[in-house]
Amino acid sequence: QVQLLESGGGLVQAGGSLRLSCTASGSIFGISAMGWYRQAPGKQRELVATITIGGITNYADFVKGRFTISRDNAKNTVYLQMNSLKPEDTAVYYCNSRRFHTDYWGQGMQVTVSS
Repeated sequence: QVQLLESGGGLVQAGGSLRLSCTASGSIFGISAMGWYRQAPGKQRELVATITIGGITNYADFVKGRFTISRDNAKNTVYLQMNSLKPEDTAVYYCNSRRFHTDYWGQGMQVTVSS
């Protein structure tokens, strides 16, 4: 099992920034990728950004140029730097890790962007 501990969510004004962090623990051997997803009220969970163990990144179109995902393999931690936040970025953000084709999820953090 992989446990994911998230931090960094909160309330910010439009145009502001937040940095999310997620640290993996437990059976971390074999984690091939980590990332962030989000779910707004009444909507399905959607991909925000992912990064592989080798550093290959993938972003949703709606965050390109605003969000940056990075990871510290030594700390088993992935970060999401979110800049130029918009009210439509308001959602619960979930950390994800993939290990041997199994997805693990954090508990989720609320990110609220006020207009």
